[in-house]
Amino acid sequence: MTSRITCDVDDATPVTVVRVAGGLDLTTTRQVYAVLERCLAAQPDALVVDLTGLTVHDQLAVAVFAAAARRAEGWPVVPLVICAPHPHPAASLATSTAVRVVPVRHDCDEAARVADASAVPRMRVRLEPVAAACRRARELVADACARWDLPAAVEPASVVLSELVGNVVRHAGTPMQVTVTLRRPWLHLTVVDGSPAAAEPGRPGEHDEGGRGLLLVRELAARWGSAPAGDGKAVWATLPAN
Repeated sequence: MTSRITCDVDDATPVTVVRVAGGLDLTTTRQVYAVLERCLAAQPDALVVDLTGLTVHDQLAVAVFAAAARRAEGWPVVPLVICAPHPHPAASLATSTAVRVVPVRHDCDEAARVADASAVPRMRVRLEPVAAACRRARELVADACARWDLPAAVEPASVVLSELVGNVVRHAGTPMQVTVTLRRPWLHLTVVDGSPAAAEPGRPGEHDEGGRGLLLVRELAARWGSAPAGDGKAVWATLPAN
């Protein structure tokens, strides 16, 4: 018997709610994960996954929610909270070691409050693929670090974000959304562009307004990576927030 599942998305508020109903098994997890990934890519303040109408057919399948939470850690840094009021999905989640890192609440109003309280501060700007974008990215970092009292992070974060933006200018050539997010102990920097092509490290000794290739990002960031985002990609980096 094939399970059927639906995912109803409510993104009318800063906290997106996904209501998952039907049967969860190792086949339907693919659909659930795709919906959660798409919601995360929109960078809401937080994400609530409502499992009120869910029946768990395979215990291993609940790991999809932990996978989505891990997906959000590096980018887009969106807190994920699960609402599981019914005994069966709640018990399945409680006994799964895979999802113990994801907050679970039995009341959906409480889950929404937890998600809202977990929301992290962000500053965003939309930029065109022109040389001046690198300067604007550095200004965004300076403004964010001043607002969040992170004087030591200004210089390395400015270099890293300038390089990420410069990489879009040089290679993707599309408009971009630049985001600086604080989730202690890390400062997260993200550039989302309209090209699905993978970000490529530059060559040693390469000089331009964006820096010396993504080699600088490797040197200065604690972690960095790339992930699909809509029709394009997100390239992100994390640095210590100090």
